Amino acid sequence: MELRHLRYFVAVAEEKNFTRAAEKLFIAQPPLSRQIQQLEEELGVKLFERGVRPLKTTMAGEFFYEHAKQLLVQVNELKLMTQRLGNVNESLKVAYVASTLYGKLPQIINIFRQRYGNIALELFEMTTMEQIHALKEGDIDIGFGRLYLQDPSVRRIVLRKEPLVLAVPFNHRFIGRKEITLDQIVSEKIIIYPQKPRPSFADQVLEIFKFIGLQPERLFEARELHIAMGLVAAGEGVSLVPEGLARVNVQDIAFIPIVDDHAFSPIMMSTRTKDKSDNIRNMLNVIYDIYDQEKIAYIRRKI
Repeated sequence: MELRHLRYFVAVAEEKNFTRAAEKLFIAQPPLSRQIQQLEEELGVKLFERGVRPLKTTMAGEFFYEHAKQLLVQVNELKLMTQRLGNVNESLKVAYVASTLYGKLPQIINIFRQRYGNIALELFEMTTMEQIHALKEGDIDIGFGRLYLQDPSVRRIVLRKEPLVLAVPFNHRFIGRKEITLDQIVSEKIIIYPQKPRPSFADQVLEIFKFIGLQPERLFEARELHIAMGLVAAGEGVSLVPEGLARVNVQDIAFIPIVDDHAFSPIMMSTRTKDKSDNIRNMLNVIYDIYDQEKIAYIRRKI
């Protein structure tokens, strides 16, 4: 059994069609069919149920598929980590979700560059879902996001829990309040973002309400954060946003602290599970140094 057999089998299992799988693999269909047949002969079991559309895996095929996927991921990780260890000209590719730019991320990146000037650091804006895929493909080394997404190939480190605040227009009836609770917000028209892809920060906000037994009466989905803020400024509604945004002077918008214990958004750093390079440790150390200096509550993690 060779790695190509695993790749061929996984492609057919995912496409549920030999023709589409062959196109995906850039090979002709007859050789692909022969390779799958050889794999079945070597294993002594049928991996696919013939004569059904779409193509289905057998029970043995489903078991083989799950483990073949894991093996291919591990092989890719081995390749990436070996390349990184042998790369004399070090670089670090970092992805972020847009809202983290309003928090400590710019300061973190700036200090990292000052301390480790020999590292070529590149930044990319990506959703959390895109970050997970990019980490597994080796396109980035670190991702900063907010969503809890489980993947055995990706290590998720919760850096801290950032409180949420309520963004309201300057003529809103809440202006003048020092703080507010979620049950006082639930009847408002709430602008959530982003509209897609999902899951997203929008789902995180909705889950907070659901967790304490509340259901917002009126919701509006905005495509992006800056559109949501524009709509708030125009008096179209209110929006729950990370506390870091309140430090930015946004015209015609005021920010009110939300005092509920569950009104927070986690900030997470994602890396490949087996990546224990100095760059990862150094990035964590920079983050923790900033948190210590500014007395930000967090739990120190080791890799």
